[in-house]
This record gives sequence, C-alpha cells and structure tokens, in this order.
Amino acid sequence: MQDASLSFEQKIIAPERWQERLGSIARPLVFTNGVFDILHRGHVTYLARARAQGAALVVALNSDASVRRLGKGADRPINALADRLALVAALECVSLVTWFEEDTPLARILECQPEVLVKGGDWPESAIVGAPSVLARGGRVLSIPFEHERSTTALLRQIRA
Repeated sequence: MQDASLSFEQKIIAPERWQERLGSIARPLVFTNGVFDILHRGHVTYLARARAQGAALVVALNSDASVRRLGKGADRPINALADRLALVAALECVSLVTWFEEDTPLARILECQPEVLVKGGDWPESAIVGAPSVLARGGRVLSIPFEHERSTTALLRQIRA
C-alpha cells in the first residue's frame, strides 16, 4: 500500500496506469530495466549515469515471477517487488518506476517510446531488448560500463559463505 505522504511513492505506477503519467515526464526519456534485488553502489551509479543521458529516467523492474524465470536461484528475488519498487523510486535520479510480468520489458519500451535505451555494461548493445524499435525512431541505445564491480549474486555468495 502506498503512503501518499512519501513523495517517492508517487513515482510507482502500475503498468496498466503508467501511460497516463508518461505524458508528464520530461523528454528525452531514458528507459532501463532490471531486477534491482539488493540495491548496491553499482546499481545507484549505473542509474545515475543512465539518468544523465536524458531529462528523465524510467525504470521497469522484473516482477517476482519474472525474476524466478531468469534462473538466478530458487530463493530470488530476496526482496519482494513492492520493496524493490520503493527503493528504486526513492532514488533522486529516478523519475518513474513500474514493472513487467513478462520475461522481457519489450511491452513497456514500446509503450513509453524512450529516446534513450540503456543497460549495464554486461549487455552488448546488439542484445538489448527493444533496441531495434528505439533505433528505428532515431533514438540511442547504450551499454553503460560498470564503474564498481558489484553484483547481488556476488553479495549473496559472500553473505552465505
């Protein structure tokens, strides 16, 4: 349940309602997606770098079921979708956050038609979902290099050791 007194909660929009809010988002719009399970320095640096590519940053998170289908482990995600949404929404660089149930965020990308599509440095630009659509409209697709070698999987391995 969202608490209206917390301004960052206003950034969380259900997929079926988010197109209503897209009209008020500044352009050029940057889109990215991911699990963002245990937020760490690598995540926040990446999101800040992504936001710097445009006037606003929209982030789509994998739903809990979508995360499980990624094969990251039977106990993933560690944090439920509602908690992950709140943490990402609380970041100053994030303008709007939503989620997707599918295996990829293609539907959200097609709905918001970003001018810039970004993923982390482990994604070659040619493999980024939605790239052909964004490029066909004259947009840019970027793979942002990692500045801090951090990963949720590595953190969990360290915690469990």
